[in-house]
Amino acid sequence: MAELLRTAAGAGRLDLDELDERLEQAFAAKTYADLVQITADLHPVAPVTSSLQPRNVSGSPAVMTGHTSSTAIMGDCKRRGAWHVPESHAAFALMGSVLIDLREASLSSYVTTINASAIMGDVKVVVPSHVNVVVDGTAIMGDYGHGKDKVAADIGPDSPTIRVRGLALMGSVTVTRLLPPGTPKKIIGTY
Repeated sequence: MAELLRTAAGAGRLDLDELDERLEQAFAAKTYADLVQITADLHPVAPVTSSLQPRNVSGSPAVMTGHTSSTAIMGDCKRRGAWHVPESHAAFALMGSVLIDLREASLSSYVTTINASAIMGDVKVVVPSHVNVVVDGTAIMGDYGHGKDKVAADIGPDSPTIRVRGLALMGSVTVTRLLPPGTPKKIIGTY
């Protein structure tokens, strides 16, 4: 945790006084929840301006209600099927599991940021083959990265980009490409 705070200070997200104060809080922390509060604001969402209307990942226009966050504390939270993903979405799992399935989702922008953090839990992000993915997270005694894809990437110039960033503390955050829901198993075997 101290290294994460020092990295944030080096990137200019904390000044030296804030760094000292947060390091003291980190070393005095008695629970994981105390650590979450110290680092919760270290992954700010950069607003992305776009004049695009909401589109689903297949490129067609879509209008539906959305979710700005997914939280699981000692439980499960699943976002799948047809749902609207705003330009930024926060996913947090504390000894729980969050599933964010974007294969049938509607995206607000061609660049969507998912701030995904897990403490002794897991966050799984599922994307279709034509979506570009940028994973930039920190793993502390855990795993943060791109998992084994079940379908090859098919990225083109019009492909939307999903940026996944955050922290995995004794947990995991993984991104995986899968075929669309309902794809027959015979077709899956040909990839």
